[in-house]
Amino acid sequence: MTAPLTHALEPRYYTDPEVFRREQAGLLSRTWQFAGHRSQIPNQGDYFSFEIAEQSLFCVRGRDGQIRAFYNVCQHRAHELVSGSGSARVLVCPYHQWAYDLKGQLKAGPNVTKVPGFDMSKICLTEVRCEDFHGFLFVNLDEDAAPMDEWYPGVRAEIAEYVPHVDTLAPLEWVEIPETCNWKLSVENYSECYHCPSNHQTFATGVIKPETYDIQPDPGGGYVLRHVTECQSMERMTYPVDMSVPHAGDYQSWFLWPMFSFQCYPGNVLNTYHWRTRDADNCTVWRGWYTVDGREDDVIRGLAVQDRDTTVAEDIRLVESVSRGLRSRGYKPGPLVLDPSCGVMSEHSIARLHQWMREAVDR
Repeated sequence: MTAPLTHALEPRYYTDPEVFRREQAGLLSRTWQFAGHRSQIPNQGDYFSFEIAEQSLFCVRGRDGQIRAFYNVCQHRAHELVSGSGSARVLVCPYHQWAYDLKGQLKAGPNVTKVPGFDMSKICLTEVRCEDFHGFLFVNLDEDAAPMDEWYPGVRAEIAEYVPHVDTLAPLEWVEIPETCNWKLSVENYSECYHCPSNHQTFATGVIKPETYDIQPDPGGGYVLRHVTECQSMERMTYPVDMSVPHAGDYQSWFLWPMFSFQCYPGNVLNTYHWRTRDADNCTVWRGWYTVDGREDDVIRGLAVQDRDTTVAEDIRLVESVSRGLRSRGYKPGPLVLDPSCGVMSEHSIARLHQWMREAVDR
């Protein structure tokens, strides 16, 4: 008996502002989100601010060397505590000069000692769950969230295997890419290579072998999609690769639901994608490229330029066209191509993404 076809998501999941509101209040507040890299705050008192699910947050390195994340709001009358990045011995609110130590404890405030019953020991900034994942800092607004190693089983060890020097890396560059589409369209496009042979000629002929490409959900039910393939033949590669290093001839990617991906290009080259929502119709993609201590590297810099001029530019055209098409009265969601043998021309990964997307909105 023929199994029923699995169809693509209905347009409302991408176009309805109410769906986006529910994602902000639910999904994006309960999942691990990329904050930044520990190399941004190497010294005690260094901090940087960022936004997740419409919440202003910041990371700071304490005197004990530990990195903590807090909601970016003073506990007095709600002024934002910090802006951008910087360094401070204590965190002083610009509004009324309440001062907190680097662990978030209130230490001083003008005239507060004159107030009967005022107990500074009971006033602290609100801390947010934060994990260091090979130098990449992630936060989760859900106090009860499972740790990242449970969300993404095996990924930490696999990255260390493919990029043995990962803990020495720092950003060479982060490139901001605005896209006029719902964030899920961009994530979907990243998470299949059915479109690669016909749309990404440089990537498909000068970096990887499409015929070996496959994307598989985690067999244990983790929230990760693994991309695997082989590099192109050396005479066709667009950059040099030292094949004497283990895994130098492999391409591996780990997409961490909902908005981050580690990629290991042939030659053990680590790069990343992370997404930020703006509204139901707009998102921003950040492409990150990394070298040891963030040192200049002509090969990596050239690869980043090649990526922007080809794959990134090509993907922008694709996702923005789909975004417009979803508003067509003539569109009726078609069946996904679920080849039982999987491979580059199958959309098994999209079926899993759609499952997660439905669960985030409909439960």
